[in-house]
Amino acid sequence: MQATDAVHVAIIIGSTRGQRFGPTVATWFHEHATAHGGLDLDLIDLADTALSDVLDAPGSDAAVAALSPRLARADAFVIVSPEYNRGYPAPLKTAIDSYVEEWRAKPVAIVSYGGVSGGLRAAEQLRQVLGELHAVTIRDTVSFHSCWNKFDDTGRPLDLAGASAAATALLNQLTWWARALREAREAHPYPL
Repeated sequence: MQATDAVHVAIIIGSTRGQRFGPTVATWFHEHATAHGGLDLDLIDLADTALSDVLDAPGSDAAVAALSPRLARADAFVIVSPEYNRGYPAPLKTAIDSYVEEWRAKPVAIVSYGGVSGGLRAAEQLRQVLGELHAVTIRDTVSFHSCWNKFDDTGRPLDLAGASAAATALLNQLTWWARALREAREAHPYPL
């Protein structure tokens, strides 16, 4: 594997609410990741999937099967998540819990947003859950406190330099881990 091989990254918008801010954050991050280079990006909006909040609801098996190849193809993930009541959204929990092997031995970065905490409490909960699935979470995050006041009318952060620097650091770490873990998975099956 060459260091220039594209890293397949699935960017997941974790909120499905009608009045959500997630698409604004995710669209900006996707644009930044595109400019970063070396990444093959797949933007997955959970609102556009047929996943249900209830795993045994009618049609849920087909919905899980439909998203599985996109997640399996990814070398790495970026989860864009709000914080609702000190946690992350139920549809995101469903999306995480519906898969096992797709997450295993792959890096996950978190871009969070919300009120005073900027989604950091949700990010810490995500780290615990993803660790149980044998995923590796990236230490650095991109976080937007009081997010509604941090973006302009075009969907760009008001502190573009600061947000871009944080996103670049996150992507550099994610890319390093993605390549290292992809090489390890190709050389040796992950032990369970």
